[in-house]
Amino acid sequence: MTRPVALVTGGGRGIGAATARMLAGEGWDVCVGYRSDAAAAAHVVAACEASGARAVAVAADVADESAVANLFAAVDDTWPGPGHLGAMVNSAGIVDVAARVEDMDAARLTKMFAVNAVGSFLCAGQAVRRMSTDHGGAGGVIVNVSSAASRVGSPGQYVDYAASKGAIDTMTLGLAKEVATEGIRVVAVRPGVIDTDIHASGGEPDRARQVADQIPLRRAGRPEEVAAMIVWLCSEAASYVTGALIDVSGGR
Repeated sequence: MTRPVALVTGGGRGIGAATARMLAGEGWDVCVGYRSDAAAAAHVVAACEASGARAVAVAADVADESAVANLFAAVDDTWPGPGHLGAMVNSAGIVDVAARVEDMDAARLTKMFAVNAVGSFLCAGQAVRRMSTDHGGAGGVIVNVSSAASRVGSPGQYVDYAASKGAIDTMTLGLAKEVATEGIRVVAVRPGVIDTDIHASGGEPDRARQVADQIPLRRAGRPEEVAAMIVWLCSEAASYVTGALIDVSGGR
């Protein structure tokens, strides 16, 4: 039996890596998209292969339109034929150091929205071209990794990050309705504070533990807890779920 294929951007670390590994364990072949850490991506590929999956890693900056096109072309080359792509997970994302809005410049804002919002739009567009029954596809699922920050706004830290994830929420709602009759479901998960290395890239490596007492469950989440929701959304068990924004945030 042919295994379905999933593409996970940001698949070399954190939530993306956990999702790729879990999808492989649930019977999916996986393309691991990553930006720069080839060694980390290779480690994820090895874990996927250990589960019996066919897996490849492809470097791509999702903010670069040509790189996104090449990423999806690599999936086409590895798994040729119509209807091969069954799921696409938009997990690539960035944060920046804590700052107030009046201290943010255009360069920071442009980069933030280019990766978190524009990149997700570009990847979703490529996925629709392959999944849509109007384009000869067999349908599929697009899962966007948003953030609970889109609800709380992240004042005094990174309102720009929260705003970029708010754009993802809106895109999820609109795209879900746009492609609902074409065999595609579009959903988003909104993680809360998850213990991954993205906090270090924002200059706060211990943030997940520092804010634990602000979370109703009194702890940060694990990448695998978010991945489990993503994998469920990709499954037939979630066949009637589309246009949903699902919080995985410990009650925050």
